[in-house]
Amino acid sequence: MNEKEVSELRRRLRPEKNNIGHIRGCYVNEKKEIISRFDQSIAMLRKTLSGGINKNLTDIVFETKQVVGSSEHTLLSNLHNSELKDDDAIETLYEKIISSITIEGNYLILLASDHYDVPYRAKDDELQHDASEQVYSYILCSICPVKLGKNALTFDGRENTFRNLTADWLVTAPEVGFLFPAFDDRSTNLYGALYYTRDPSENHPEFVETIFQRDILMPPAAQKETFQSILSETLNEDCNLDIVQTVRERLCEMIAFHKESKIPEPLVVSKSAVTRILDSCGISEDRTQQFNDRYDEAFGPDTSLSPKNIVDTKQIEMKTPDVTIRVNPERGDLVETRIIDGKRYILIRVEDDIDIDGVPIYIS
Repeated sequence: MNEKEVSELRRRLRPEKNNIGHIRGCYVNEKKEIISRFDQSIAMLRKTLSGGINKNLTDIVFETKQVVGSSEHTLLSNLHNSELKDDDAIETLYEKIISSITIEGNYLILLASDHYDVPYRAKDDELQHDASEQVYSYILCSICPVKLGKNALTFDGRENTFRNLTADWLVTAPEVGFLFPAFDDRSTNLYGALYYTRDPSENHPEFVETIFQRDILMPPAAQKETFQSILSETLNEDCNLDIVQTVRERLCEMIAFHKESKIPEPLVVSKSAVTRILDSCGISEDRTQQFNDRYDEAFGPDTSLSPKNIVDTKQIEMKTPDVTIRVNPERGDLVETRIIDGKRYILIRVEDDIDIDGVPIYIS
């Protein structure tokens, strides 16, 4: 799914636009025991589609053999086709979630079913709501931590007096969730689902394995760290400032071009694309093959990464154990490395004024 499709469904989940009559769910305590079940009207779903593609939101792609008859896809299909009225399927899903999710304290499992009359999109990209193309039906699952609030002082308008409000249990924003089936090309895709995590650094792989029987790519921060490690270890002494700068600049150019072109599909970069960049830098075939082998081990041979997850477009950061230097990404040309009298230096060419802790200094 792309940003436009997610945004369209997010708008759909506004209280005044959706026709979700009720939500099924259960309340799970810290001992992983269901202590309450409910089937009632409630509004807390939109945040399950919040965040960025390839960060908070990840496409889950099922294999054909899974769609044909696997237990995990059959369960999701039963929930979807029954509009959450299949009690056995509901209980099975509860059991799978409780056995696989790790959330501190109590939490709610919320399940909603909805039907969306997909409006026709004209050539000018405007939606014509009176010209529906098809009906997209889906289920949405949200897992929301329940936390104890704080004592507060409130004002009673009727009695014109202040009162102490004791702490109570509050339902917080979703920690994990998913949408099934996927909404690809603005239509139903039974071969996909959309998975959500509030914190990109914790993507709950055990949950994904249990519910979807699929592997999920490591969190964005881990992707960046792993990519940098592979680049450094395989290039070894060839990993100099020019090479790193070139790889970074090419990836940033891809991001900028994708943004300017307004391409709806999420931007990803393949292993072969990075290899071509290394080739253009004059890296030997042996080094690039080592890079390919390490990439396959870490990410998988057919895995593409989001460039936004492996480079910071806002700044260049150079670090030693004692010094950190941050550089405008458009002025990487001001920095160079050099060996002087046998010692290594990072040199920064100064073209403007210099401030240290807000104090202008002069170089004479």
